Amino acid sequence: MRKFYVLISIVTLLVSTGSASSINFNQCLATVNNMTLEGKTDNHGRTISPRATNATAITYDLCVSACGSGTEAFQWSSFTQQFSSWVLPWLALVSQLPFGANDRLDNFESMLLTVGSPALAAYSLALTVLNERWVTRLFSGYRYPNAAHAVRVLINLQQAPIRINTEDTRLASLVVLPQNDNWWKELVAWLDYTQSWSISVAMSIVWVVIAYVFTLVDYFSQNALSSFTLSAVGEGGGSIASLWLGLLPIVTGWLQVSPKCDSKRLMQALDRANGIAFVATESSSPCKAHCVSGEFALRIQTSEENPARRDEYSTPPVYNYARFLPWVQVVTIVSDTFRNTSERSRRRGQATQDLDQKRPFRSTLATISEVEECCSPLPELEYRVDAKRHYGLHSSVLARMFIASVWALVLQWGTTGSAVIVIWFTPTIGLGCRSAAYLSYGVASTVVWLMLLTSSILAYYSTIEHSHIRQGRRFRSAKAGISRVLSIFLRRTGKILASLNALWIIAIGMLQFSNMFENCYCNSSVLGLGEKAYDVILLTVNDVGSMRGAWIGGFSLSAVTVVVFVGFVTIFVHPKLPPEGEYL
Repeated sequence: MRKFYVLISIVTLLVSTGSASSINFNQCLATVNNMTLEGKTDNHGRTISPRATNATAITYDLCVSACGSGTEAFQWSSFTQQFSSWVLPWLALVSQLPFGANDRLDNFESMLLTVGSPALAAYSLALTVLNERWVTRLFSGYRYPNAAHAVRVLINLQQAPIRINTEDTRLASLVVLPQNDNWWKELVAWLDYTQSWSISVAMSIVWVVIAYVFTLVDYFSQNALSSFTLSAVGEGGGSIASLWLGLLPIVTGWLQVSPKCDSKRLMQALDRANGIAFVATESSSPCKAHCVSGEFALRIQTSEENPARRDEYSTPPVYNYARFLPWVQVVTIVSDTFRNTSERSRRRGQATQDLDQKRPFRSTLATISEVEECCSPLPELEYRVDAKRHYGLHSSVLARMFIASVWALVLQWGTTGSAVIVIWFTPTIGLGCRSAAYLSYGVASTVVWLMLLTSSILAYYSTIEHSHIRQGRRFRSAKAGISRVLSIFLRRTGKILASLNALWIIAIGMLQFSNMFENCYCNSSVLGLGEKAYDVILLTVNDVGSMRGAWIGGFSLSAVTVVVFVGFVTIFVHPKLPPEGEYL
């Protein structure tokens, strides 16, 4: 909040110092029309007679010489009204994002990442939804007890840096031993909490929706040319609202997903479950896992094993992009264990009298060798565990990353593009200060997403390479080190850029509402038109008609983008879970 007040103070200082040299464009145009001057144009930039008294636009050079290089006068009442209507509702909506980290800095960073890069937040959200459906389908063919519980557990732990331990039959014991049925049931029960729709959340969403609807109502209510001003919608709050609109489906999407991101609660749930976990032994009956060692089959990583993977330990769901590959690795290993056990159970049958009087599957007295046999692949299937598969590197991973990337870019540029269209086709038509500011926000958001996504891939790659390093393999060690350093650099740089971009979108609204863009340079679209730049001061009937079509197209683009993205989340979220498998 301190940064926010400092930003307001800076803008107030700038507008107060600039008010002494403020200009009135309508008055300036009237003065120009009463004089014989070169540089008078129509609203398409075509030069008209210097003696004309009905010019509606002037060239940039004439604007600077006749009107001055200052800005229009700052009006506090207009600034506060527009800022409170078009920006504050969205800032309030940011507070409804799911957080949950123990560290306040992590929560603050997650907020900056979401505002500074809606593309990254949309990518993590889409990836989370796609992961739910993928893991559900993956386990749908397994007819073995606790397979459905495993799906629920894995889905609910997408927000945690989970690690799997297959040594000493720890995972196999969780799957095979009947004593561990309570482990699965209790863990599912302790993870079964939701972030419900509260009145404050609902009112925040309603507030921003109504504010955006008022934009359209304000525009369509202006039928007369005399009441249709350049700042009504295009240079006012309408374009800013479109720029922020991408935040709405992200908040509503996470509310539908209801991510389990309370780090303390996740740790407590897994610790309590591991307290009742059993593990097979060599000769005696299974015993409590904590009596054998302090290691468990499933745990949450609490210390940084690799500095490049720091974002995995932050439980806010915007960091799901960083946990994706490690989570897929865990799911793949658990899935393979259930698949092997399910196949052997199906082949052997419940009685197993035809197999040399061996104890049946899921025996309460199973030893380590018997548990290992239950979870090993059937030889006749000629199934060979692929090392790459156990590291989560299979085709469906790339498919989900690609689909999530498409949705992220659709949401980012559907809303940013809408704001740019509205401003671009507001006379003077072309690239100006406002549209350039919007484009820079969208480009920076996309760059942040690319940097952090690349960082997460390199971080995971460096971990795999490090685990494969053998004595004398200096080349592989060097590749892992370079990947780790590059990952850290991209992560830190991306976060800095996201933080600056989050402040930038707020500053855009403050600069626009304080009339800092109301000057000859910005109004003449010098960035796009160059030497042909001109400043449209008065609108014509034709201008209103063309703007109407462009604004309708722009607002429709943003609205359709949001509706389609929300529809995608609503359709794909919470797929039907597989039925609880029975013992065969």
